[in-house]
Amino acid sequence: MRQRVIILGSTGSIGQSTVDVIEALSGSFEVVGLAAGSRCDELAGQANRLRPPAVAIANGENADRLADSLAYDPKVFRGPHALEELVDAVECDCVVSGVVGSDGLAATLRAAELGRRIALANKEALVLAGSILMPLARRNGAEIIPVDSEHSALFQAMQAGRADEVERIYLTASGGPFRTWTAEQMDAVTLEDALQHPTWEMGPKITIDSATMMNKALEIIEARWLFDLPPERIDVVIHPESIVHSMVEFRDGSFVAQLGAPDMRLPIQYALTYPHRMPGPARRLRLGDLRRLHFDPPDPQRFPALRLGYAAAERGGTCGAVLNAANESAVQLFRERRIAFREIAAAVEHAIQEHDYMATPALEQLLAADRWARTEVNRCLTC
Repeated sequence: MRQRVIILGSTGSIGQSTVDVIEALSGSFEVVGLAAGSRCDELAGQANRLRPPAVAIANGENADRLADSLAYDPKVFRGPHALEELVDAVECDCVVSGVVGSDGLAATLRAAELGRRIALANKEALVLAGSILMPLARRNGAEIIPVDSEHSALFQAMQAGRADEVERIYLTASGGPFRTWTAEQMDAVTLEDALQHPTWEMGPKITIDSATMMNKALEIIEARWLFDLPPERIDVVIHPESIVHSMVEFRDGSFVAQLGAPDMRLPIQYALTYPHRMPGPARRLRLGDLRRLHFDPPDPQRFPALRLGYAAAERGGTCGAVLNAANESAVQLFRERRIAFREIAAAVEHAIQEHDYMATPALEQLLAADRWARTEVNRCLTC
């Protein structure tokens, strides 16, 4: 029986790679829903090729244009709740959560409530609301399979032992474009510099997060929720080759690592086919690529985002929501050339320090903290 898949964020890098995987595994999967934020032309192209029975677009202003571009007559969900409505209305076996930012949270929570398998690439669902998403998934029998290359690697490596046998986990980081830059050089970083990732091809927001290493801050918080580990048992290591995607150290001293070419189609395919493995479209790793592998500790002075990630993971509560929202706003300001590169982490730290902390927030309170942080970062621009 073919597995029915909904792809949230289908026009982004994760969504496009998911489409590649599904088309390569012809006959094994059926796309029953596609969703995007505002890129209606790309969404229409995907829909006309894959013919899902339903599509969704969050920007309602583009819905009529989308409908006019469709060569068939699917159900079209539109507006700010369109992704959640798609997940609620369309029967499926797996929801690929590939939306960047907090916009994908409601739909991901709904998928967990419905007991779906969630191929989770949306960091923010765990960073903002891991305390809600993980218990909700457990109560309803929803599987959460991580798609981030690092967390997928950890998930795969953990199959070598029991959860209570894990000593530490190691999140590898490419180091981004500024791995070897001095603090003085980083004071002069331009937007163009920050968008030049040395290894991965990603969207601009994720690429900038890699440059600041805020992506690792988010991943520390993700790992805390996914694997139920305290922050002091989560390490970050710089690995510029991006071949070892992450490692698990077991209590007997064994290290188990997952290696592969830097190609997001591999963790996406694993999340779709788990616990099975199938031939797919991902690039293959060659032994020649393994001649030299380097591992170095990160520099928290040049990359203060790491310190913020550990602190937010340790304190919990509303800290993750504020960190994520403040970062999204600060990155957008940087993309608009309104703040400097080094001010991104400074804006996030300010928001964390100044917000009204709550230790056990409900979803409404997390969303309120999210809104406050976005407003605060923009307010400080005029201070």
